[in-house]
Amino acid sequence: TLPAPPIFTPSVRARRRCLAFPSAHARHHHPRCKMHLRSAFIQPVLSALLVCQPRPSIFRPALAACSRPTANLDAGGLQIVKSKGTKPIPTFDEKLPFGKHFSDHMFEVKWNVKEGFGAPQIVPFHKLELDPASQCLHYGVQCFEGMKAYKDSDGNIRLFRPDMNMKRFQDSCQRLALPTFDAEQMIACLKEFLKLDAAWIPEKEGFSFYLRPTAIATGETLGVVPSSDALFFIMGCPVGPYFKDGFAPVKILAESNYRRAWPGGTGDAKVGGNYAPGLLPQRLAQEAGYSQVLWLFGEEDYVTEVGSMNIFFVWINENGEEELVTAPLDGTILPGVTRDSILELVREWGELKVTERKITMQQVCDAVSDGRLKEAFGAGTAAIVSPINGIAYNGTDMPVPCGTDNKAGPLAKRLYHSLSDIQYGRKPFRDWSVLVE
Repeated sequence: TLPAPPIFTPSVRARRRCLAFPSAHARHHHPRCKMHLRSAFIQPVLSALLVCQPRPSIFRPALAACSRPTANLDAGGLQIVKSKGTKPIPTFDEKLPFGKHFSDHMFEVKWNVKEGFGAPQIVPFHKLELDPASQCLHYGVQCFEGMKAYKDSDGNIRLFRPDMNMKRFQDSCQRLALPTFDAEQMIACLKEFLKLDAAWIPEKEGFSFYLRPTAIATGETLGVVPSSDALFFIMGCPVGPYFKDGFAPVKILAESNYRRAWPGGTGDAKVGGNYAPGLLPQRLAQEAGYSQVLWLFGEEDYVTEVGSMNIFFVWINENGEEELVTAPLDGTILPGVTRDSILELVREWGELKVTERKITMQQVCDAVSDGRLKEAFGAGTAAIVSPINGIAYNGTDMPVPCGTDNKAGPLAKRLYHSLSDIQYGRKPFRDWSVLVE
């Protein structure tokens, strides 16, 4: 729990001056001010305010104590209401659009602050009915996940590291003061949903079934308070390959005017409020001829993410070592499942140095001009890897090597095929591919 804040006594005005102007405090040496400045509560706050650099919120360790208690979600009480009719299943070909054709059913469960979770249900896919005052419509109290189910060559359904998705889903809920849940019970419900709508899961290379677990605040009030009610639901749709005709590298625009995330914010949570502010910069970048925005932060222009993906660079670093580098999880970076998988695989291979550290655009520019940058790519659930062949920064377009075929670098290709083999169950690796039985 957080330490109790200091209690102001008759010298409140003096101590307020000390907190607002610590340099003045140093001149006057007020004993009570000194005591409070050294306290465990005040000093970290001052440090976080006075040192402007990306770092996790000092309050994050206390979030568990401040969030709602975990209510009981019981997959054993799952109720299944089958659809009386079936929707036409789209053709699984290269024309299959992303996120358009949803399967016959969906999972949902309601939560109330007094009663906890209700009975989980799998029901026919339907539109939601919400009160106009629902908090998700006014204050962005909603979060979600993005994950996929696959069919292997034997027709078995598989999930890829669902425990990591559910852990991040829990963290996002906690960050928004939404209820948390038992991850194993949620995965058990998800598996039943997949078995019921198995016909919607493509049995074809490069195709999968995209899943969108979502939590929204349904408390009916305009008060800016933690919601008394919530709705969890999962829907799914078949999707085709991200690259229809093989790898298609993209040019990206390093964005200095807009920011995706900041210290103490929600950059490490998958909440809707992280995505809507990026729509305008994305459109402006596309109008300027670029596919994605490279998000920067701070006066040093630290590289953070690209679009809605994590970003990786392969280069020869200043010490002459071949290195795979990506931004660290400092509270502003989304802990991507694909990101973690790439780091784990490359470390397992042991062929080049793997580092999570801060990267400035100046370092990227220097690596390009010195010929040390070997390749760059984004990474996420939708594409696995998305090769980058150019970066624009401060009015200058910088070319990025993209392999001998100018489509993807060697590491990006290897990672794509290795992760695909694991996801489709062709090559086992640890416990990453989970059978739905």
